[in-house]
Amino acid sequence: MRKGIPSRAGLADAVMGSRAEVVMLNRGPFLREAVALLDGILRRMEAHQYKKTPRLRALRSWPLLGDGA
Repeated sequence: MRKGIPSRAGLADAVMGSRAEVVMLNRGPFLREAVALLDGILRRMEAHQYKKTPRLRALRSWPLLGDGA
């Protein structure tokens, strides 16, 4: 939020936020970017969590050849 580049610890907190009911952000000049990044992370992690129980499924960071990419 303050520098415009997420830290490794901040990203780990965002990923673990998918298990929480509420995620809080601090104030900073990059609020829109932080909210967009957090939204993307939480949407992707939603498929890996169900009621605080992790699911083991394939991680996909980018489209693979033949997936319509």
